[in-house]
Amino acid sequence: PKTPISCHQSTRKEMNQFAPQQSSLAMDSGESSAASNAAHAAMAVDYAPEVAGCVSSMVDLGCAAGVESQRLFLARRTALEMLRDRGYSVPEDELARTLPEFRAWWSETPEIERLSFSTTLASDESNKVRIVFCPPEPVKIAAIREVYVRIKEENLSCLILILQSKITSRARESIKEMFKFKVDVFQITELLVNITKHVLKPKHEVLTAEEKAKLLKQYNVVDSQSCLAC
Repeated sequence: PKTPISCHQSTRKEMNQFAPQQSSLAMDSGESSAASNAAHAAMAVDYAPEVAGCVSSMVDLGCAAGVESQRLFLARRTALEMLRDRGYSVPEDELARTLPEFRAWWSETPEIERLSFSTTLASDESNKVRIVFCPPEPVKIAAIREVYVRIKEENLSCLILILQSKITSRARESIKEMFKFKVDVFQITELLVNITKHVLKPKHEVLTAEEKAKLLKQYNVVDSQSCLAC
């Protein structure tokens, strides 16, 4: 089998292939070495742009703002895909938006509230969910209270909070006290990749009420004893 080589190794191989061959009869070893080095140096100048291109293609050369926008883009897209997979209505143009398109849209007015997204269950429009991104600062009770005030009139069934930093224990406890419906909390790093798209990840499907009751009966457990209560 062929052994993979790096772009640097490939460049050196090509340089050796096309470098002028010098006869050992026409010059001594010192002259041969000098000529060879000169040829390699000349070829290196020609190939330097290709080497740089090969390396730069593997990284995002954007500034810190570019890295931040990429994290926000990936996390938001994964969250929207999660909602779609759970039966919520998500416009196709939201899912199809590319990173350059997101950066252009985001740079117009980079306010964290613009990342929020609300939708309803396709089969039940009374079941409403909202995605809310928290600011990059550590999340304290005041931040949770601000979210509560902002969405308390929306009659939500579920709230998804995406954190960019750590959350204090008191703030986490306040979530249970303030909100009377389900609140899912994710760190942004947990949503940079949609793990459900991995080939080794089995597909999960939500059970109907009848299927859930049958499964509980099969294992002789009550709702509170199983992960089905989650």
